[in-house]
Amino acid sequence: MTLAWDILVILLYFALVFGIGFSQRSRSGSMEGFALGNREIAWWAVLASILAAEISAGTFFGAPGEGYALRNFTYIQLIIGYLLARVVVSAVFIPAFYQHNVVSIYEFLGTRFGPRTRRVSSGVFLVTRVLASGSRLWVPSVMLVLVWQLANQGKTLSPTEEFLLTGGALILVTLATAVYTAVGGIRAVIWTDVLQIGVLLCALSFSLVYLLGHVPGGLAGAREALTRPDDLKIFDLGLKAGAGFWENVKHVLEQEYTLWAAFIGSTFVTLATHGTDQDMVQRMLTAKNQRQSGLATILSGVVDVPITMAVLAIGILLSVYYQAHPDPLLPRSAEGVVQSNKVFPHFILTVMPGGLRGLVIAGVLATTMGSLGTALNSLATSYVRDFHFRWFGEPPDERGRVRVLRFGTVLFAGLLISVALATAWVSVKHPGLRIIPIILGIFGYTYGSLLGVFMVGLFTKDRGSDSGNLWAMGAGFLAVAYLSGLDQGLAGLVGGKGFSRPTWMPVVEFPWRIFFGTVVTFAVAVGFRGSVPGEKSV
Repeated sequence: MTLAWDILVILLYFALVFGIGFSQRSRSGSMEGFALGNREIAWWAVLASILAAEISAGTFFGAPGEGYALRNFTYIQLIIGYLLARVVVSAVFIPAFYQHNVVSIYEFLGTRFGPRTRRVSSGVFLVTRVLASGSRLWVPSVMLVLVWQLANQGKTLSPTEEFLLTGGALILVTLATAVYTAVGGIRAVIWTDVLQIGVLLCALSFSLVYLLGHVPGGLAGAREALTRPDDLKIFDLGLKAGAGFWENVKHVLEQEYTLWAAFIGSTFVTLATHGTDQDMVQRMLTAKNQRQSGLATILSGVVDVPITMAVLAIGILLSVYYQAHPDPLLPRSAEGVVQSNKVFPHFILTVMPGGLRGLVIAGVLATTMGSLGTALNSLATSYVRDFHFRWFGEPPDERGRVRVLRFGTVLFAGLLISVALATAWVSVKHPGLRIIPIILGIFGYTYGSLLGVFMVGLFTKDRGSDSGNLWAMGAGFLAVAYLSGLDQGLAGLVGGKGFSRPTWMPVVEFPWRIFFGTVVTFAVAVGFRGSVPGEKSV
């Protein structure tokens, strides 16, 4: 009977999602309606959609995994940068996009610099977003693998069997999301996001309460069990006692969660993801005006704080729970190490009661479909506005334009499935991979270049040129690739050595990559002089 309750909850969730999605079809019959909801969405719905775009299944499992592995809250330091950057985005980026009345934000770069900067920047977004969103899709399929293993007394799937199981699941979820996104456009995405954030918050709240009720001694008992030196730590300067200046700089740049990364690295990460990424900004541009858009953007950062605290607390409590209740069936790598990103789904399936378990699984689906829906809509919009109409011509009527947008949605669903299948294959071959650094790391290689060019356009009047920006973006990418050791990693895959590097050179972690990419791109771009006649920077 408990399984029946789980199935009922999940079916109800899918019925609501498709009902909301299809109900928006009649109001998405124009380019402006399909891509921007006619700029009439309530600010609180925009806020919910921003959160849904941010919180993927990678966060739903990855953040508890970080809490389980680290047993502290140091990951939440990055929220400082999230909040600082949102203020800048609301004060500078959003007003510029509203002033220029853009649909694809890369149209702003075309007006400010020229067509090459616009299309290269849009291309960088399309490639990066496909890789990042596609790599997220395999995460919820972890649940299916655990279900199979539990049903077979912990028997391990072969890599091929796991790939087939996870591949089938991610194809199903992607196609389902593509259907309501293609039918209802951005309105379907935003209003299903509102539902999905509600389901997610309920799932997290019930998970936290349930865990506290099953940890020996409750909250007080958890505190007594967390006695390691770094347990429950929130802030970390990342400095080594007795080390010299450069040694400490190198150490900070090689750490993921420090106050330095929070104030500097995380600020640049969020400026890039919330100011230069069509996926995120498109949601902001659906608000009625720039004031409401800015309000939704800033408040989404405030709401992020308790959500992130909750998912980290779940991971920390899971560590205490399994310390008191050892489980030989906990998912482990071939080396016998517990796979932290699979601990939460294992707990959901083995400990939670029926009905509640179905709610949390629906929460996993909500995070996946929420972030996927926003990605599909923004990818289609950017591709159609920046490339398709130029290559094949723009249809003369609104119905034709929307038809092309729907085609773009289906096209990118196929591309995301391809990337997801490739990621699933890699993940079954390397089960110890940590999720969050992988997902954020993809953005780190390219979004510094995007942010650098946008900052030249926004903060200077006559610097940067259509051709010079391309050299600058290339320089930014190469700098990040070298500083992060990408050349070493790629060379290792083919048996090579990569470029030699001095021992004093740090291998920068993912929160710092966009910072260095932005600085290099901006520095090179401002060396070129060029302006669009009659156009002023904002």
